[in-house]
Amino acid sequence: MAEKFTRRGFLGTAGCLVLAAALRPRGGEAAEASPTEYNWEEYSYVYLVDASRCIGCGMCVQACQRENKVPDGFFRTWVERYRIGEGGRVEVDSPNGAINGFPSTIVDFKVTKGLFVPKLCNHCKNTPCTQVCPVGASYTTKDGVVLVDDKRCIGCGYCVQACPYGSRYLHPVTHVADKCTWCYHRITRGLKPACVQACPVGARAFGNMKNLQDPVRKIIATEPVSVLQPELLTRPNCYYKGLDKEVR
Repeated sequence: MAEKFTRRGFLGTAGCLVLAAALRPRGGEAAEASPTEYNWEEYSYVYLVDASRCIGCGMCVQACQRENKVPDGFFRTWVERYRIGEGGRVEVDSPNGAINGFPSTIVDFKVTKGLFVPKLCNHCKNTPCTQVCPVGASYTTKDGVVLVDDKRCIGCGYCVQACPYGSRYLHPVTHVADKCTWCYHRITRGLKPACVQACPVGARAFGNMKNLQDPVRKIIATEPVSVLQPELLTRPNCYYKGLDKEVR
């Protein structure tokens, strides 16, 4: 009897360990939730930016830098200012990623429209970065987040060059690829990404496409939204409201 109990206990423990290993995210952005608290199958994450609300304050960039210890001069998210004039003339700037907002500057043309556009990794379904990685360090989780396994990454920079949105860089200290992870260590514990939480005007939102009642899912399903550079067929999971055709 004791032998059967011990064997059963061993098998049960081994099964739990196997499950935990299977559910554990790879790389430096490991989730802190246990498998019983977080079920990948219940989530398909999506990000929404409302450019008509963004005021270019830079609080989102600051929050990202603090939360993810992003090195100075590099950005996981940033904000661009678009100033559009007659005849289709466009000026785009993003001083220091807009971490301190935007200074008032004069342009030599009449501005007919201006807007601030937050940028970040689009966590594409057909992502070029994972396709070019020679060692499989860039990968997509079951809940739709594109991550980098910093233990596998060899710092070749292929993914940095392949990303059409300019969202990747090589970390100056670790020398491996780094990028926005939608704060994976937070969202797997039921928290919002740091940039979403920090936005004072609600220009950033985060949702779950598998939750039929999710407000972000409803907006994407019922309101006019767009993605950056749709002609590339990367199928981004980052959507925008209020974009002009000039925004790339």
